[in-house]
Amino acid sequence: MSQIVQANSLVTLHYRISLPNGQPLISTFEATPATLQLGVGEMLPAMEQLLIGLTPGVRHVFELEAEQGFGPHRAELVERVKREHMPDEEIEAMSIMEFTAPDGSRYSGLVREIDEQSALVDFNHPLAGKSIRFEVDVIGVS
Repeated sequence: MSQIVQANSLVTLHYRISLPNGQPLISTFEATPATLQLGVGEMLPAMEQLLIGLTPGVRHVFELEAEQGFGPHRAELVERVKREHMPDEEIEAMSIMEFTAPDGSRYSGLVREIDEQSALVDFNHPLAGKSIRFEVDVIGVS
């Protein structure tokens, strides 16, 4: 009997996340396969759900709408940040900037535009609001 991916399986797989036009964003097919423990948050829950029931040796391709993938782009996560609250370094538009929250956790945002007084920073996931293609080839299940 072949092994089937369960909700708490340890899965070794190759996967590719790409835009609908085929532009690859993340891929393990040309490198070492990934090993993921399902049910512990290593992968988006919607993607984990797609793996459940799969068997090794068969390649699957899933099309995910934005809501199933990285969620909708939320306007409230685009904020204007004053320069005095930003790191003292050269910052360019369309670059990623790291911030430290008051509780010490770190997060990043995409600088959409910047001037002498402030920057418009997008704290959405870079794939928020985008449909994605999720291609997977399960190698092993334990």
